[in-house]
Amino acid sequence: IIENSQRDVNIAFMNELAKIFNAMGIDTRDVIEAASSKWNFIKMSPGLVGGHCISVDPYYLIQKAQVYGVLPRIMHNARHLNDGMGAYVAEQTVKCMNKKGAVVKDANLLILGVTFKENCPDTRNTKVVDICHTLLEYTNNITVFDPWADPAQVKHEYDLDIVTEVPGGKYDAVILAVAHEAFRSGDVKNLLSENGVVYDVKGFLDRELVDARL
Repeated sequence: IIENSQRDVNIAFMNELAKIFNAMGIDTRDVIEAASSKWNFIKMSPGLVGGHCISVDPYYLIQKAQVYGVLPRIMHNARHLNDGMGAYVAEQTVKCMNKKGAVVKDANLLILGVTFKENCPDTRNTKVVDICHTLLEYTNNITVFDPWADPAQVKHEYDLDIVTEVPGGKYDAVILAVAHEAFRSGDVKNLLSENGVVYDVKGFLDRELVDARL
């Protein structure tokens, strides 16, 4: 529990840095690479924190601490920050669309990946669902593509329809949410409509292909 809570706090710090650097117009991953030139820097990346370990275990320790009259503020705030990153990604995508002149209302959107980590079928506590829920405020035309996930399981757990084959059509925004190797060879640009944007949560795609990344 302590090890997973420590990772949760460390990722929350990177997510907070990403928010700061995005507001400043600085690429977060450039800063991480620069900081990594110092030998004792702990290199981690911002991102969505789901799964059955890191996103769950801290709550056991938080609850037990409160029983003994201690409020673990760092762990509590880290959980709150990480739980909000799905909505943040959606909002940043909308902001990017607005800047590029893409119409957000009733836009056609494509989300690549729904599992909580790459190259596995596990969808437990995936925060990609939070991206979808936030974007549903603007449009119902959302396609989620994941060749690893079980559509029946995702439908049962999250009432979300997904596809497992490469979708056709053109999209006003493509969000790379999970770094499946299967997505590396795809031609993302061919999926875009005019003024379409690509938002890369994982820093996975070639930099010249994306409009913004976490």
